[in-house]
Parts: sequence; C-alpha cells; structure tokens
Amino acid sequence: MTDHGDDELSSRTGSPDEEGRVPEERSLLHQSLAVRELIDTEVSYLHVLQLCALDIRSHLQQLPQGDLDVLFSNIDDIIKVNSKLLHDLQETASREEEQVQLIGNLFLEFQEELEQVYKVYCASYEQALLLVEAYRMEPQLQREIQDTIEAVLPQAGSSGLSFLLVIPLQRITKYPLLLQKILENTLPDASAYPVLQRATSALQDVVTNINEYKRRKEVASKYTKVEHLSLRERLARINMHTLSKKTTRLGQLLKQEAGLVPKTEDKEFDDLEESFHWVSLCVTELKNNVAAYLDNLEAFLRFRPQEYDLDIPGGPVVQYCYLARDLQLQTFPEFKQRLEALVWQPLCSLAKALAGPQNLIKKRLDKLLDFERVEEKLLEVGSMTYEEEAARHMYEALNSLLVAELPQFKQLAVRWLGQILCTFVTLQRDLAKQVLQRAEGSLAQLPHHHLSDPAFRKLVEDALGQTSHQLHSFQENFEKVLPPPTTQPLLPGAEHQVQALLSRYGPGKLYQVTSNISGSGTLDLTLPRGHVVALLQDKDTKGNSSRWLVDTGGHRGYVPAGKLELYHVVPREEELRGQARPHRDSQRQTPEPTLASVPSVPAVTQVVAVYPFVARSSHEVSLQAGQQVTVLEAQDKKGNPEWSLVEVNGQRGYVPSSFLARAPGPALWGWSLPS
Repeated sequence: MTDHGDDELSSRTGSPDEEGRVPEERSLLHQSLAVRELIDTEVSYLHVLQLCALDIRSHLQQLPQGDLDVLFSNIDDIIKVNSKLLHDLQETASREEEQVQLIGNLFLEFQEELEQVYKVYCASYEQALLLVEAYRMEPQLQREIQDTIEAVLPQAGSSGLSFLLVIPLQRITKYPLLLQKILENTLPDASAYPVLQRATSALQDVVTNINEYKRRKEVASKYTKVEHLSLRERLARINMHTLSKKTTRLGQLLKQEAGLVPKTEDKEFDDLEESFHWVSLCVTELKNNVAAYLDNLEAFLRFRPQEYDLDIPGGPVVQYCYLARDLQLQTFPEFKQRLEALVWQPLCSLAKALAGPQNLIKKRLDKLLDFERVEEKLLEVGSMTYEEEAARHMYEALNSLLVAELPQFKQLAVRWLGQILCTFVTLQRDLAKQVLQRAEGSLAQLPHHHLSDPAFRKLVEDALGQTSHQLHSFQENFEKVLPPPTTQPLLPGAEHQVQALLSRYGPGKLYQVTSNISGSGTLDLTLPRGHVVALLQDKDTKGNSSRWLVDTGGHRGYVPAGKLELYHVVPREEELRGQARPHRDSQRQTPEPTLASVPSVPAVTQVVAVYPFVARSSHEVSLQAGQQVTVLEAQDKKGNPEWSLVEVNGQRGYVPSSFLARAPGPALWGWSLPS
C-alpha cells in the first residue's frame, strides 16, 4: 500500500525536470493556439471582405455609384493586401519550428502596406456612417439594404451596413493584440522574441498613425469646404468668440510686421506653397483662355455667309458654300461638343478640386498665428489651457497634412493639367484632319488644284500683292478728295447774333455747336445744336483743356470742347457782288482768293461742281467733281439757300449749294479754281 501511494505521489508531482518542462509546454501550447487564432480569424475576415465586395456591393445597385464608392471605399485594395498576408501566414505552417519568428518578420514586411490601405478606409469611415444614417430616414430603402445583407451574411443581424463597415477597423486594431498574445507565450530567451517585440510595436505604430491620419483628414474636411455665404449669413456667424480670435490674430500679425516678435520660418512649406500657387495660376489662366476660345467659337458658328446670296455665279463660290455648310452643320458643332466634354468640364473640375487645398493653406496661416501666440505664452508662463493646447495640435495637424499631401496633390494636378492640354492638342489635330478630308472633293474642282504647294503659294502672294497695290492707290485717291463742308445751318434769327460776334471777335474765334449741350454746373451753358459762339479761352480755371470758355453774345460760360467745331463764315450775296466789281483804277494786283463754298449763286449762272454728289431721289441730280453746272435757282421752293436748282446734261434737280463754286477764269467773279 505504501509503495503504491509513493508511486501515485511521484506520478502526481513528477521530477524537477518534469516540473520545469510543464510551464514551457503550456506556453508552447498557448503560443500554438494564438498562432492558430491569428490564421483562422484572418481566413474568416478575408471571407467576409470578399462577400462585401462581390456579393453585397453587386446587389446594392439601387444606390448611386458615388454612395457605393464611399461605403466600400478601397475595400478591393484591402482584400488584395490581406490575401497576400494570409497566403504567407499559411506558408509558415510548413516550418513549425520557425513559424513564430517568420510571423514576426512577415508583419514587419507588411507594416507599410497595411498602414497605407487601412488609413484610406478609416479616413472615409465617418462619411460612410453619415450615409447609413441618411438611409435610415427612408424605411423602404433601409429594408431593401437589410434584406440584401441578411441574405448574404446572416450574422450581420439588425446592424446591417454598420456591422460590415466597422469590420476592417476592428481587424487592424486587433493585429497588435494577437501579436501581443503570441509574444506573451514566447520564452524571453527564444530567438523569435525580439522579432515579435518589433512586430507588435510596429503594428501599434500603424494603429497610432492611422488614428492621426484620420484626425488630420477630419480637420482638413472641416476647412476645405468652400462656402458661398451672403453678407447677412456672414454677419450672423459673428459672435464674441470669433471676434476675440480674429482680434488676437490681428494683434499677433501686427507685432510680427513691426518686428516685436519673431516670425516662424518654414522653408519647406513656403516652397511647397509657392509651387502649388503657380499650378493654381496656370489652371486659372488656362480656364480663362478656354472660356474665351469657346466664346469665339460660338460667335464663329453664328456667322454663316454661305446662307446669303453672294451674287457671284458658279465656280469656286458654289464649292465654298457647299463645304462651309457641311462644316457648319456637322464638323464644327461636333468639335465644340468634344471640346466642352473633354477639355472644359475636366478643367472646371480641376479648378474646383484646387479650391479645397487653397482654403486649407489660408486656414493654416490663421492657425499658425494661434500656434505662435501659444508658444510665446508657454515660454513666459510655462503652461497653457485646454483650448490653447487644442489650437496648438490643430496647427500641427494641418501643417503635417499639408507637408505630407500637398506635393502629391500638386503632382496629380500637374499630370491632370498635362492630360487636358494633350487632349486639347489632339482635338485640334483631329479637327484639321476632318476639315482637310471634307475639303478634298471641293479642292479638286478649283481652278488651281493642279498647282504644287510652292507654285500655289507664289500665286497667292502675287494676287495679294496686286490687290494691296490697288487698295493703296484707292486710298491715295480717296485722300485727295476734299470732304464736303459740315457746317450746320444757323438757327432761325441767329444772323444778327453771328454778325455781332464776328465783328467783335473775328472769324477765327467763331465755333458752332455740333450737338445739344446740357449744362450741369453753375458756370456751364445749355446750348442747342447749331448755335454759334465765340471762343474766349481754350481751358477752364483748373487748366482743363476739355472745357472752353465761350461767349454766346449774351452769356458767358463753359461748354465741352468736343462738341464745338470751327464755324465757316459764309459771305452774304451783297458782299460777293461787291467783291466781284473790277477795280480798274487800282494799280495793286488783286490777290487770288482761296476756294470757298458758295451757298447762294445768281440764277442762270455757270458754276463748277467742287465735290461729287449722288442723287438720292428723283428731285435731286448727280454731280461729278469738276463738271460744268447751270444754276437755275439759287434756292429751293421754300427759299432755303442751302439747296440750288441746277441743270446738268439736260437733267434738272437739286444739289447742295455748298458743293458748287463759280466757274474759273477772269470773268464775273474775278478768281479761279486752284489747279
């Protein structure tokens, strides 16, 4: 009995070596179970992700594509990374002795990939939850979504979408815990222990970085929204807190400008901001140019000369009209549609995408002023309030986000801009190709189609040179023709006033009003069109040469100089007759007078047309410059001396009296036309 009891005790307690091996075996067993849990849960997790991506997403087609992109975010990228991770984890099972160390190295290898894909998903998680809340406001839509999820994944239960969306977040935060559990069941002197330590720490850093990235994204989403508020809405947002913040920032800025406090220098960010500013400037300039191009194209399409009768029979004109009509109805409208769809709309989207970072850069400046003020207080007092600490963290988050992502965004914007420019060039090339193809048939029927390019270019240059010479000759001849007088008729009863001004100031000082003048000042005059005034001074008291001081014969005041023209004094008929008498007793030679228009000539008098005149009605008769004219009556039927009844080549009609001059020679009037 005693021996049997000793054997039983011995078997219960075991030897000292056996007692040392029991905890080790227990640790290895727990370690094996932890490894198995890691791999099994990874299999289950990946299966759920694939159900979400393949089955559930494909059955939620009643939702807009934009909503699906937000809900499932980059789940395809997560599946790709976790599939590789699972495959490598399962491969470690074949090397059981080194499995734990291989798992540690594996997570160190996947650290960066896991962080990249999961931080994108986590950043869009809050927006996805907002969509879920919006769906709950529509019971019918919510029921359809719930039925779809329960049919594919029954364990989701009533949580539905919320259960699916949170799974990736839970998984990435569980990796450090699973590795920590393996580490706790690994002997400290094992070769895998330091590797597992580094892997656990690395996954904890991944979770920390994802949380920080998510916080930065939330800050960015808060300040990148570009709101178009009215003045009333802006005033409604003003309160004591905002006034206090803006006043403090303004004070900090003024102290920096005055040199009282140092200004934070950030060369890295300043360079990034400058390069991003140039990209934004290029996008804005290109957008303005494309808008002007589209406006000009629209104006070009409205101009359709081929629809009018050009009064040119047959030949190239018919071919031109046919080609122009074809281009106007099909080629150019298609080009405009492609230009708007492939260039203008992407350019507007790019400009809109740049507005968010631009607003974020402006907010960073405000937060920098808050940060500098908090740093000053921290140096002086050694402590800060909770709000000040939050402002400090806010600036650090904004600055870190911009420094990290602004270069990537700028690079993407430059690539986007380059693609838009390449598309614009391609559209222009396609347009030229289409026009040439459509013009080939018409060009073959033109008279010069057989000529080579150099010969045709020479022909065009010769034709343009000849036309230019003809135009130049026409211009010279046109400039030699004197313009007809533009003197306005006098107002009724104004002859006495004109004679008074003429006798007082002389003919060189008289001016006539070309259009009605309405005086607005105290010294300004109000005068009707045709009124004659005398110039007293060609500027006002302030030296302004656009306001002249004039005398109307009864009042003096200022009038606009641009509404005055020199008055041509017309001699009366009695004065002309007096000038016509020969001075036979005089030994002094009579000077040759200058050419002057004569509005009143004696009846049945031979005169000469000084200017060409084209009849506008059956009561008028046309004249050629230098043509002999017989004056029948020196006035019209109403007694107006500005029109004369004349006879030219057997035709009678009225012509302007100012277009006539007396016949040359030493006859009646004693003067001759200039040669």
